[in-house]
Amino acid sequence: MIQEKKNGNIVAIITMFFIFAMISFVTNLAAPFGTIWKNQYEGANTLGMMGNMMNFLAYLFMGIPAGNMLVKIGYKKTALIAMAVGALGLFTQYLSSLFGANLDVFMLGGFAIKLNFIIYLLGAFICGFCVCMLNTVVNPMLNLLGGGGNKGNQLIQTGGALNSLSGTLTPLFVGALIGTVTAQTAMTDVAPLLFIAMGVFASAFIIISFIAIPEPHLRKGNVEKEKFAHSPWHFRHTLLGVVGIFIYVGIEIGIPGTLNFYLADSSEKGAGLLVDGAAIGGAISAIYWLLMLVGRSASSAISGKISSRTQLIVVSATAICFVLIAIITPKEVTLSMPGYSVDKGFQMAQVPVSALFLVLCGLCTSVMWGGIFNLAVEGLGKYTAQASGIFMMMVVGGGVLPLVQQFISDAVGYMASYWLIIVLLAYLLFYGLVGCKNVNKDIPVE
Repeated sequence: MIQEKKNGNIVAIITMFFIFAMISFVTNLAAPFGTIWKNQYEGANTLGMMGNMMNFLAYLFMGIPAGNMLVKIGYKKTALIAMAVGALGLFTQYLSSLFGANLDVFMLGGFAIKLNFIIYLLGAFICGFCVCMLNTVVNPMLNLLGGGGNKGNQLIQTGGALNSLSGTLTPLFVGALIGTVTAQTAMTDVAPLLFIAMGVFASAFIIISFIAIPEPHLRKGNVEKEKFAHSPWHFRHTLLGVVGIFIYVGIEIGIPGTLNFYLADSSEKGAGLLVDGAAIGGAISAIYWLLMLVGRSASSAISGKISSRTQLIVVSATAICFVLIAIITPKEVTLSMPGYSVDKGFQMAQVPVSALFLVLCGLCTSVMWGGIFNLAVEGLGKYTAQASGIFMMMVVGGGVLPLVQQFISDAVGYMASYWLIIVLLAYLLFYGLVGCKNVNKDIPVE
């Protein structure tokens, strides 16, 4: 019996790891796709980041309902519904390559917004519902299977490593398909990737259908919902952690997203890459996600001995230093980094030194999600499930904050927009030093 339970847990853990990779694949399509749309709207970075915004906006609406789905229909059915929704969202994005390119719908900031852009944003929004549901499944499940504490964080970081591997490949593939962004670049250029993604979702749906997943929170029958005297909002460290999640996702997406735009921009505002900017930008952004893979793999190995708090403090302080160096280094100071050319394939490309320090931030951001989540739910007991839904809502920060950063970059330049990232990192440093302490231990949680 014990051996069967152990084997069941292993299968469940592997399944959650697989879902973690799917989350990153869908999420990381938005930023590189944005290079296509911003070019179609005369280099408007804010409009280019709107797909990413819609993807994360869905979390605001789906965070708590997704948590309720775990209770009513369980982890497995929630994951299956998420896969079906994800395929629908990707297909809707594909439709934007077929319809509406010549039909103006309304004016916004001097730009005529076309129907195909609206269809694309709708598809991104639908995909956001998918990844929100998947995130709601995978994080508490891995924490539970690991027994909470440092071991729970260790599993989250291991799953995050696969998440980063998927995130590494996505912008690389998009950049390779686009090459150099021109006036003729459109969603039709990345249609093959959308079909591959839909096929992956269909395969995942079939695989998960045949896998048994533990359902610890599933209520069978007409079970009356338990009423609690308190809520996660009554715990200061959880409240501050909720803010931390909002900020962290904005940092994680904002750093490589803006870097990708910067490298792909062949105008004077950009990095000065006149040929294959999108391909090189996609390849270098992929290095950021690859370093997240490295960081999460390292964290999964040491998290059993080094606390989440210590890791969060160290990486927040280090990331502040990296971003500060990137801001103050002139773009004329360059170095060779692995890039991609449509004609010659992988090769070294001359890019500003700032790009190196920004991709190094991937080592730092890699451990932040698991650390914040782990610290924020510590000592919550029966309030943990409610907190998970709230955390999912706050992932909307990955849409809001990068959009704010693009607004700043449109106004004062790409590198100046990274001052926002420094302010956000300073908050995470504060949370690791002070905010994560549970000062509400008098509240009963059993």
